[in-house]
Amino acid sequence: TLDIASLTMTVYKSPTCGCCSGWVEYMREEGFTVNSVDTDDVHSIKTQLGLNAPELKSCHTAVINGYVIEGHVPANDVKRLLSETPEILGLTAPGMPMMSPGMASRIPKDYDVLAFDKVGGTGLW
Repeated sequence: TLDIASLTMTVYKSPTCGCCSGWVEYMREEGFTVNSVDTDDVHSIKTQLGLNAPELKSCHTAVINGYVIEGHVPANDVKRLLSETPEILGLTAPGMPMMSPGMASRIPKDYDVLAFDKVGGTGLW
């Protein structure tokens, strides 16, 4: 079984974004070890990681075990990703969904999480 606490998630976020800080705290409460990095240029980090499609972007970007986690992706989806290890670049919750962890709800409601690959292909996760 996967020991998520043994993996370090690095989250790149704006120093002034409260919802990003809320998501970091939520992930810690869900058992993740999180290294939070404040930066004024999250965009260039997204590009370096291969996240280029504007429609997939959100406010913060995380990396764990070689995967990119973009935005307010629920902890259970990240845990599933790490246990199944599919051939994808990562997961995204595009934009800033209102009923997402870090925003208004610990229980995700009314938004989709997408898987995406290096060439811009996406699919429902």
